[in-house]
Amino acid sequence: MLKQLTDYLVFALLGLTPGSRAGEALDFFIYDTVKIFLLLTTIIFVVAIVRSSFPPERTKRILSHRREYVGNTLAALLGIVTPFCSCSAVPLFIGFVESGVPLGVTFSFLISSPMINEVALIMLWGLFGWKIALIYIGTGLLVAIVSGIIIGKLKMERYVQDYVWEMQVGTSEITVMTFREKLEYARDYTLELLKKIWPYVVVGIGIGAFIHGYVPQDFLARWAGRDNPFAVPVAVALGVPLYSNAAGVIPIVQALTAKGMAMGTVLAFMMAVTALSLPEAVILSNVLKKPLLGTFFGIVAGAIMIVGYLFNAIL
Repeated sequence: MLKQLTDYLVFALLGLTPGSRAGEALDFFIYDTVKIFLLLTTIIFVVAIVRSSFPPERTKRILSHRREYVGNTLAALLGIVTPFCSCSAVPLFIGFVESGVPLGVTFSFLISSPMINEVALIMLWGLFGWKIALIYIGTGLLVAIVSGIIIGKLKMERYVQDYVWEMQVGTSEITVMTFREKLEYARDYTLELLKKIWPYVVVGIGIGAFIHGYVPQDFLARWAGRDNPFAVPVAVALGVPLYSNAAGVIPIVQALTAKGMAMGTVLAFMMAVTALSLPEAVILSNVLKKPLLGTFFGIVAGAIMIVGYLFNAIL
């Protein structure tokens, strides 16, 4: 319904031509702005309700497992069953940090949640077969786990914005609230966080809309074809601004493979689109300081490129 209303506004009321660059860019901008803010508001509110009801120490105990790397694995697996887009996974990421979950573990969740979900598995299975679907899920989990472990080993907690630590609940249990108090807490928390991040979200969507409307559809196929040894890094670099969830990007993936793009390059592109979006970067810039944000993007992009080259060699 939202897409139909957006199309009616842009193409009927404003009179822009369907398929035109300006029309498609504006349609993308309006639709994604409303969609993302609806998602963000809903997710932040729900997360706040959960946080007011669920003792944070329990989450910390589960994800802060005594055995090394188990927490990263559990967080990555949790990401599969919480299929958020990269933007709407950020509030949960903040909640984990506030609850005292180790930073590397929270990054394993942040990477896994938008990249891997049951919808992507079913669609990939139907379009490309079970082997490709399992390869994508398996490598996506591996990227999330390994990247989180590396970030954890770097001990970069000092590069999280100070206000996040100030809200940290530590090891104390949350006081039992009435339902009305939970709603008031969730409302206040949602408004506070949206006030901090809304300008960054709008700018990120605007850049994505420009790319959506003005970058030719065959651009990726021309610059990331089979004969280009730099196809994988090109696909990753071009995938970052093209914000989408895993289900939304799969039709693009199908079109790219039909144009002859190698499967490893396509998988790398899909991972970059879902796990390293530009709107996510601008939102995270209000949570993470530049050294940690750059490290996160660099490690994940490097891991994705390794996956792309590996599967181009064996598929």
